[in-house]
Amino acid sequence: MKISVIGTGYVGLVTGTCLAETGNEVVCVDINEEKVQKMRNGEVPIYEPHLDVLFERNIKAGRLRFSTSLEEGLNHGEIIFLALPTPDDGDGSADLQYVLGVSEQIGKMITEYKVIVDKSTVPVGTAEKVYKIIKENAKCDFDVVSNPEFLREGFAVDDFLKPERIVIGSSSERATELMQKLYKPFVRSGNPIIIMDEKSAELTKYAANSFLATKITFMNEIANYCEKVGADVDKVRIGIGTDSRIGKRFLFPGIGYGGSCFPKDVKALYKSGKESQYDFKILDAVIKVNDNQKIALLPKIKKYFNNDLSNKKFAVWGLAFKPETDDIREAPSLYLIDELLKEGSRIRAFDPEAMDNVAKKYKNKIDLTESMYDALENADALIICTEWSIFRTPDYNKIKNTLSCPVIFDGRNLYDIKDMDREEISYFSIGRKEV
Repeated sequence: MKISVIGTGYVGLVTGTCLAETGNEVVCVDINEEKVQKMRNGEVPIYEPHLDVLFERNIKAGRLRFSTSLEEGLNHGEIIFLALPTPDDGDGSADLQYVLGVSEQIGKMITEYKVIVDKSTVPVGTAEKVYKIIKENAKCDFDVVSNPEFLREGFAVDDFLKPERIVIGSSSERATELMQKLYKPFVRSGNPIIIMDEKSAELTKYAANSFLATKITFMNEIANYCEKVGADVDKVRIGIGTDSRIGKRFLFPGIGYGGSCFPKDVKALYKSGKESQYDFKILDAVIKVNDNQKIALLPKIKKYFNNDLSNKKFAVWGLAFKPETDDIREAPSLYLIDELLKEGSRIRAFDPEAMDNVAKKYKNKIDLTESMYDALENADALIICTEWSIFRTPDYNKIKNTLSCPVIFDGRNLYDIKDMDREEISYFSIGRKEV
């Protein structure tokens, strides 16, 4: 099939590459000429495990091409994916200017039947808006479909190639048949393609992300309470996670969720509820608790240093919002770093993939090091913000010998408390006793 993807951000690039991998001819369109040229030269603009292999293979095979021309993309594809940004509009609502702006252009350019697919995460009713805008200018038949993505950063390629489910929101039999044909190679193991109306599909994505964000936040609340009463959140987590009704996933406490999806989507659903005169009280609490959780280590750090952090030097391991990505959007590490800088502290930080993005944000305000142990040089404490695998089994002797004093503030509960006690390292984590 001939497919076009408008927008080559995280979702668009993974979508286009993976669709090419199953033999489709894909044209990806982006207005950034420099970015398009780099992709034509085989340069992947984002870090995502395994994406580079598929990217290179499909470019060489001629199945994956890049263009700055929307007209070229529309002429090529029978199915047109809109994978455009829907950022926070400042008040929590999703900014649809890019989606609706392109929709207006599509209406003026298409000359034959197309299926226009909302791949971006958009509020309920967006497909209706897109259809109306295109209809004002189009002189041919078309359909608008909602097809939300469920891609986890760090696992996006596997999630796309082996999806647990595919949701298609469509009231058109013709469009539905084309979408089912497109996705048939991805569900050979029997996982479902779920057909529903457009509004239900749009809400499904928001509901899924908001539920997972709520689950994370609930465990963080339990962790905070554990600290008050002397319970161990790791034991509580195991105790409830073995209940099949609850499950083991998304129960690990820490310093809050971040990234491009959970924060934005929870706020957008909450805002959409307000616009429909519905008050999502649970989501209101989730947003507030998560905002506080991002700096949950700060009181512990202040207490340890007698409320004087001026000229203290902190090593920070982990800057991305989660492992296996270079994405720093809404990363808890950045919130904590900002607070430490306000206190007059100095920062030496390391992350396996997110260094370039952090350098663009902070310029010369913090020092970025070439290795995790370089960050420890003369630091007064180590702070862990992201649970990268390379941080899980460190050289404790090297940590003790390099830090000015052996103390770790762990926002991801990477280490065993008994090990820290045995190593004679002062250790502060989330929801567990202090060492």
